[in-house]
Amino acid sequence: MCVRMFSKLTKYALAPFWAAQLLTGAKSFIDNPILGDARLNALGLHVTRQKLAHSLAARRRQALARDIMPAHAAAFERNGFVMIQGFLPADEFTRMLAEARSYRGAAREMVQGDTITRRLALTPSALTAMPALQRALRLPLWRNLLNYVGSHKAAPVCYLQTILAGAANGPPDPQTHLHADTFQPTVKAWLTLTDVPPDGGPFMYVPGSHKLNAKRLAWERRMSMQAASRDRLSGRGSFRVTEDELAGMGYGRPQTFAVPANTLIVADTSGFHARGPSVGATQRVEIWAYGRNNPFLSPPVDVWGVEALGQRRAPLFWAFGDVIERLGGKRQGWRVKQGTSAFDR
Repeated sequence: MCVRMFSKLTKYALAPFWAAQLLTGAKSFIDNPILGDARLNALGLHVTRQKLAHSLAARRRQALARDIMPAHAAAFERNGFVMIQGFLPADEFTRMLAEARSYRGAAREMVQGDTITRRLALTPSALTAMPALQRALRLPLWRNLLNYVGSHKAAPVCYLQTILAGAANGPPDPQTHLHADTFQPTVKAWLTLTDVPPDGGPFMYVPGSHKLNAKRLAWERRMSMQAASRDRLSGRGSFRVTEDELAGMGYGRPQTFAVPANTLIVADTSGFHARGPSVGATQRVEIWAYGRNNPFLSPPVDVWGVEALGQRRAPLFWAFGDVIERLGGKRQGWRVKQGTSAFDR
């Protein structure tokens, strides 16, 4: 009796917090009982947030389009991504690659299924050791494309990232299942430091799936009504999708990005995408960037745009996770690995 009463009191006490999350990028149907309420989603809660987020993103992109090439804006509008091969001049890319190969630092690794993801944060000290990489991250072409695709003039989080497919004992990597990251337009970018063959875990994207249509919204509504009881990742707001379902929504087949080193891909990962298959143990190394901002509100100042602060964002995030774990909370998924190179196997 007391347990049930305490549970009800807790639910009432947290209700304002859960309701406030409706005005943010919160996406988990499991962690927020308002977002996960099947009746509210049948009435259109999820798809209303989604349509509003996409509409506001389109408006912000109109203002940001002046900073990018018209051809890039057209490619994004058509496909949901922009790809540029030979992003850096050959001599500058050679310098950056040599710096990345020689750099060793404190990395974090996460295991998902049979795949290890390794990230080295691009902190001020790391960028001092890799000046060519720092120059690349300051290029207007890099910054403006990420702003445009992410629909916010905001600094992303950047890492030196390694994908080691087939490096762990486990089930298939869940990132190889086609999915959308979240309900709102968001940006991820990959600047490849190694060649990516078709069987080496290439990025895959369903062209045009960043656009909502009536069939997609009907599918989203059905998914939102049952998301809290589906697989863990769908329940946390990253809906998994089959190719048959894609066809039913009017989308085509995914495009595979088997590309040479020095290729930049910038994509809106509210569109459907995945990590492609790997044959045996493979390694992919890249500069990886990620940006997800409030879809409904744009603060006048991006505090993370201050380099001294923004370049420390990843270590601060990891440190916060470590504190939560030490206090008995959720286990930190990113485990420390000292003295590591992005090119170690």
